[in-house]
Amino acid sequence: MLESLGRIQNPLVRSLTAAATAFSITTLTAALIIGVTSPKGKSNYRLGIYSSLLGTGCGAIFGLVYTSKTKDKKSVPNLNQSNQGISDNTWKDWRNFVIVRKVKESEEITSFYFKPEDQGEIPNFQPGQFLTIKLDIPGQNKPVIRTYSLSDYPQLCEYYRLSIKREPAPQELDVPPGIASNFMHDFIHEGSIIPAKPPNGKFVLDVQKSIPAVLISNGVGITPMMSMAKAVTIMNPHRSIWFVHGARDGRYHAFRDEVMEIAQQNPNLNVHYRYSRPTPEDTGKYHSIGYVDAALIQQLVGQEAEYFLCGSPTFMQSIMTELKELGVPESRIFFESFGKPMKVASEKQAPDLTVGDGVKAAEIVFAKSGKTLNWQEGDGSILEFAEANDINPPFSCRVGVCGTCICKVNGGNVNYQEEPTAEIDEGSVLICISQPGSSRVVLDI
Repeated sequence: MLESLGRIQNPLVRSLTAAATAFSITTLTAALIIGVTSPKGKSNYRLGIYSSLLGTGCGAIFGLVYTSKTKDKKSVPNLNQSNQGISDNTWKDWRNFVIVRKVKESEEITSFYFKPEDQGEIPNFQPGQFLTIKLDIPGQNKPVIRTYSLSDYPQLCEYYRLSIKREPAPQELDVPPGIASNFMHDFIHEGSIIPAKPPNGKFVLDVQKSIPAVLISNGVGITPMMSMAKAVTIMNPHRSIWFVHGARDGRYHAFRDEVMEIAQQNPNLNVHYRYSRPTPEDTGKYHSIGYVDAALIQQLVGQEAEYFLCGSPTFMQSIMTELKELGVPESRIFFESFGKPMKVASEKQAPDLTVGDGVKAAEIVFAKSGKTLNWQEGDGSILEFAEANDINPPFSCRVGVCGTCICKVNGGNVNYQEEPTAEIDEGSVLICISQPGSSRVVLDI
């Protein structure tokens, strides 16, 4: 009955309907009571009349109140939903996004704002995660897939922001510049369509913790730190945060003013910029000269904390080594790298991880693709072998860092050619740096 009442759109009609229903119920109830107790008592008749009137009035009020609550349930958003969790509207594979804004952040870094082409909702993400995008670049025989850290954390997740550094050709090497980054800078503009996969990645900051967090970056490594600093400011502003960033000078420093604006909103966000080669124009825009190192971190923080590192591999390797020498446990050091994997001495290693030579030949079953193929030593990694046979699994870094190529192993064993940097789920493997470790391997590809 309540459900039927809730469907009535006109508030007056709902109120009258509820009043009539209440009148009928109270009148019938009063009549039964009078008939059983004292049918001829005048006081009982008066009681019956008053009960009917009272019931009618209560029914009318209930109709109005019930209507109000029904509307509220439809209009009030769920305030307990935060960007910290992943919502249930995550798409599963590629989804087209429109570039709605393009902003130059520094001499090398440009931001791109992504909104879904279908104008539907997009899932929230955890601060520090990345977005995988697919680019159709002229001259490439297949789409180029890359992962970039999400560099913003909007309170209402209506867009994604990727801030991409233009990668030049390496010095003294006869190789082309970064294909994807240069294509984004030169050919992607407002209105461009780019497919993307849902946010992913395990380099994330748990916003609800109380232990101080130290965000350490250089260059484009600032991007995941932006989302982390904003997330804490929105959801846990009482947590102490240090934002330590190194740059060459102001021309190469992205988000300088944006971070300072966040710090004005959050008194527990401590910012320190260190420039290695500041110019006269940078006066008053940085805090110290030199390179970010563990000595600076120790001087600034001086207490137990969690450390998050992102930047060039040599930068992170150096700071990580120094932090460990200062007694910081490995469990409190987290890092993200999309370049060459870092060789870091680890206190723990997965028990099923095997690094080294595998078998000379193997049968590989690509279960989803319906292909069974014979792999021989010299065919390269499982990813390279799959691509050579017209199987195109997702990938990005190809060096065991990003985790994009992870897949389930349904049978057999694999060996890693080098120790992976990305975290690996139990029973899964990164095919970009692995080869068969048994004569038969079954993969969920």
